[in-house]
Amino acid sequence: MKRKLFTTPVLVALVVSFSGVIAFRYNLMGGPSPVPSELAIASHTIVTPGPHLNPIEEALQNPRRMKPLPPEQIDLETLWLARAIFSETKRVDEQALVAWVVRNRVDTRYRGKRSYEAVVLDPYQFSAFSQGNAKRPYYMGLSIHSKVPGWQTALQIAYSVRFAEEDHRPFSAHTRHFYSERSMARMLAPTWAEGLSPVRINYELVSVDERRFRFYEGVS
Repeated sequence: MKRKLFTTPVLVALVVSFSGVIAFRYNLMGGPSPVPSELAIASHTIVTPGPHLNPIEEALQNPRRMKPLPPEQIDLETLWLARAIFSETKRVDEQALVAWVVRNRVDTRYRGKRSYEAVVLDPYQFSAFSQGNAKRPYYMGLSIHSKVPGWQTALQIAYSVRFAEEDHRPFSAHTRHFYSERSMARMLAPTWAEGLSPVRINYELVSVDERRFRFYEGVS
């Protein structure tokens, strides 16, 4: 009489777990593993590899997969934030960081400004919106329905940053300044940046070229 081998899900799981423990306790050369037996016993636990990403980092990981937001979801404040970041850069990772600088100014009431529109139009702060700048009408004319390449993604980045949890900041709330060396005349740093070091970016997927953007905190 032949005995049947019952391969139920529970039995399979036990076999896999046990074999995982055995494999964990021996290294590739056939010797015992230096890992404590307590850790070996727990080796069947499933651990997801890779860094834990917040929602904004997940969006930056593959921006092409971002679906356009419904027009009714974009209010005027989000629109102003999108205009600002789109005027500064067309790279989504840099747009996210610039968006946080603008939000930091709103959140901390920098220079007495309490709205995104007021922050963006604050004189001598964002060059594209300065009076007399030839690009000012173009950026101020961008609307929810504009078909400019990359614009819809900028709207999504702006929306994501504006409504993100505070602990998703890539730097402190007092990081309210940045400058781009590539756009500075004669490559000279602004006077407010003298003696200061750029802040560290706390996003796993963002590594900013300092020749393109440098972000600073604590500037009055």
